[in-house]
Amino acid sequence: MRHRKHTFKVGRTCSHRRCLIANMLKDLIYRERIVTSVTKAKELRRHADRMITLAKKETLAGKREAVARLMVRYNTLTPKEKRAVKEGNTESYNTDRKVIGKLEELATRFAQREGGYTRIIHKGKRVGDNADLCVIEYLSE
Repeated sequence: MRHRKHTFKVGRTCSHRRCLIANMLKDLIYRERIVTSVTKAKELRRHADRMITLAKKETLAGKREAVARLMVRYNTLTPKEKRAVKEGNTESYNTDRKVIGKLEELATRFAQREGGYTRIIHKGKRVGDNADLCVIEYLSE
């Protein structure tokens, strides 16, 4: 019996799936809404809600686990960029660096909420392969 054996494979290898989810999750956190297929959105919802719950703990271990799950890559800054960051200018950061700060903002937004931080809105069919499209977004509470 396969009770409680949830898998999301979609014809990809394990590492490809992990990178796919991490990249979609980073985009969702940074932009707060993305358009994707329904199958991917349903899987992404599980991970997105867990990231908010993890961020709400506000611990160093939780922050490190979020960085690991999101596969955040910190590119090294040049000395000129480091000086600009010390002065408060964070334009030289890539979006990976900004995602963790955005995740903390979302955690404070959903502080009073117990779960269900995302919504999926069906959009129609994609022109090329007729796949079901939808919009997944964080609630605006």
